[in-house]
Parts: sequence; C-alpha cells; structure tokens
Amino acid sequence: MPLSEEELRLLEQMERALVEEDPKLASALRGTSFQRAARRRAILGGVILVAGIGMLVGAVLLSQPVPGVIMGVVGFVVMLGGAVLAVTAMRTPTARMASPQGASKVRESGHTGFGVVDGGRKHRPSRPRQRSHGSFMERVEERWRRRRERGF
Repeated sequence: MPLSEEELRLLEQMERALVEEDPKLASALRGTSFQRAARRRAILGGVILVAGIGMLVGAVLLSQPVPGVIMGVVGFVVMLGGAVLAVTAMRTPTARMASPQGASKVRESGHTGFGVVDGGRKHRPSRPRQRSHGSFMERVEERWRRRRERGF
C-alpha cells in the first residue's frame, strides 16, 4: 500500500530534521557505509565457505574414521554458515534503500521495496462455486446405489 501525500510530507520533514540535528548520523545512514558493510559480510561469507570446503576435503583425506567424520560434519556446518552469510549479505535491501537514489525511487513510485506479497501469486477474481446437489452423504449414497445396480 503506497504512502499518502500527508505521510510522505511528514517523512520528508523528519528526514530534514534529522539532517539538521545530526548531519554526521544522516550521512552515515545514506548508503555508503551500508553498502560497504554488506560487501564485507559477503566477502567474509565467501571466505568462510571456502574454509568449510577445505575442512570437508581435509576430512575426506584424513585416514582416521571418527575424527574424519567429526571434521566433515563441522566442515559442512561451517560451509553452510558461510553460504548463508554470503547470500543474505547480497540480498539485503538496506543497502539499496539507504542510498539517496533508492529513497527517491521509493518516494516516486510509492512502493517500499518489498516486492513479494502473498507468496508472489497474482490474485484472480474468485468465481462463485457451483453448488452441488445434495450433501456429501447423499452423493455417496447415490454412488453406492448406482454401483449396486450395475453389479460391481
């Protein structure tokens, strides 16, 4: 649901007040620090992912069965954690939304950046359901009666 004109005006007034009150905080929130932090998290996630893969390879090469299995499980968990960290860092909309260009796009379009609503399904107008004749039990009894007559 897009913001009304009154809400947009109030939001812009609050932004101007924040810039006047604390320009250092406002400039920090504008985008470059968020983008750098997301990039750092993505790189860190990639490094952790490679370390987890290295642990898995080390576990395969280890000749002792019990420590190898433990090292393999730990390596898999580390690899999975690194992949999750890297993917979530790349997908966060805060870097896009915090930049001045992203904020102006939001104001112009009226959208907040959340693109998927209700699982992404498009709503179709619902058709009225055809009312079946009789209740469920009546239909079952009718089917049973027809089967008996046919000799099945």
